[in-house]
Amino acid sequence: MSTQSQLIIRLNPSDNVVVARVDIPAGTEIPEEKISCRAGINFGHKVAVAAIKAGQAVKKYGQIIGFASQDIQPGEHVHSHNLSMGDFDRDYAFCADAAPATEAPAEPVTFDGIVRSDGRVATRNYIGVISSVNCSASVCRFIADAFRGEALREFSNIDGVVPITHGTGCGMAGQGEGFEYLLNTIGGYARHPNFGGVLLIGLGCEVLQIDSVLKGGNLAEGKLFHAMTIQDLGGIRSSVDKGTALIREMLPELNRVQRQPVPADQLILGLQCGGSDGYSGITANPALGVASDLLVKNGGTAVLGETPEVYGAEHLLTRRAVSRDVGEKLIERIQWWEKYTADHGGAMDNNPSPGNKAGGLTTILEKSLGAVAKGGSTNMVDVVEYAQPVTARGFVFMDTPGHDPVSLTGMVAGGANIICFTTGRGSVYGCRPVPSIKLATNTAMYDRMQDDMDINCGVALDGDVSVKDLGEQIFKEILDVASGRRSKSETFLMGDNEFIPWQLGAVM
Repeated sequence: MSTQSQLIIRLNPSDNVVVARVDIPAGTEIPEEKISCRAGINFGHKVAVAAIKAGQAVKKYGQIIGFASQDIQPGEHVHSHNLSMGDFDRDYAFCADAAPATEAPAEPVTFDGIVRSDGRVATRNYIGVISSVNCSASVCRFIADAFRGEALREFSNIDGVVPITHGTGCGMAGQGEGFEYLLNTIGGYARHPNFGGVLLIGLGCEVLQIDSVLKGGNLAEGKLFHAMTIQDLGGIRSSVDKGTALIREMLPELNRVQRQPVPADQLILGLQCGGSDGYSGITANPALGVASDLLVKNGGTAVLGETPEVYGAEHLLTRRAVSRDVGEKLIERIQWWEKYTADHGGAMDNNPSPGNKAGGLTTILEKSLGAVAKGGSTNMVDVVEYAQPVTARGFVFMDTPGHDPVSLTGMVAGGANIICFTTGRGSVYGCRPVPSIKLATNTAMYDRMQDDMDINCGVALDGDVSVKDLGEQIFKEILDVASGRRSKSETFLMGDNEFIPWQLGAVM
């Protein structure tokens, strides 16, 4: 992609900005672009390589990332002070780039997974203690705490007992979109194959009743799935005693699980970026896109979300839709978000975050163009709503917010059994019951945070490894971690507090 001697990265011949590969002092000549930097340019930030008149489109990746808010001279820093959002026509060209179906490899790739009695495939073997409402959250944690440390020493095939708690479940409407999202999320976690056993706990008087979860999630009690309410059991102490006893009964059977080779088509990969920077769309995201394509070509599924963070780049996805209906489902969700943010006094261009901007991103258009790269290049076969089961195989879009834990909570509820998370600023996100693989966009951050990052994608920027080779390395990492090797976030037992369902509607 570049060599150590290069100061900048040009992403497309039609671009009128380039990206600084390193910090560039003011006055530095960039011979290949025939410009001199008029100000210091931080690494990851943009510098103009041509005169750009006020109102003229600024292009990166060969795409519009915004419009000049004032005249910009060659060599000037291009950022929030002179670049802003603006409306422009996007050609959705539904299905224009959809490719014919390809045959699966003659020898499909495998990983060592856990096959449940009903045929579902897991990448981990946890027990989940799931609260239906915030009022039962502490009891869930008390029960899970009883199985920390040495408590599972004799049960080495069990990855842990995880409390899945949240801040809602009552003080909300008992019907409608918000209720359905929460119901689907709780039900999705309760069904998740990475939970070999589940204990579902309610208070008893909440809006989201245990019976609603069981019925809505098509769940049935059995020796590895139990449900109870605190009020029926007589309070906290008796509930904790009952819950710990039920889990102890599950341990011997769950400890008997053994990993075995299964095809990679059993993997559902959640794709996420957080704490993005100017390199996200240059290194980690396109490399993850290569890995996503490899998984899809082996029959697996890759799920892209964060609808507010594909805004302005949605036309790149609709072109890959397998049908006009699939493409239009994505546009319907984009339009829903436009109305939703307007109704709440916001706007889609409130993104990027301060950290994103410090890392070189200026507009949501620029951020989105980098974000969609995670989804690779294969056909978009389906668009699903938040926390709905992902049943199609291939590249799927799920409507989720951009907030990382909320987005990934929906993907895991939909069935994702492994996650890849790209970051430029240094997100430390973890997820239980699903392993989270962290991909650093640049070497400087990777070196600072090696305990948290699994792969340094900055090597593509340094010219050491191609994006294609890096994508193949990520795909191998996905298979290894799915087979049981711990990701960095798992070594810290990260993931209990990252369960955050998308909360819609009034709190009453």
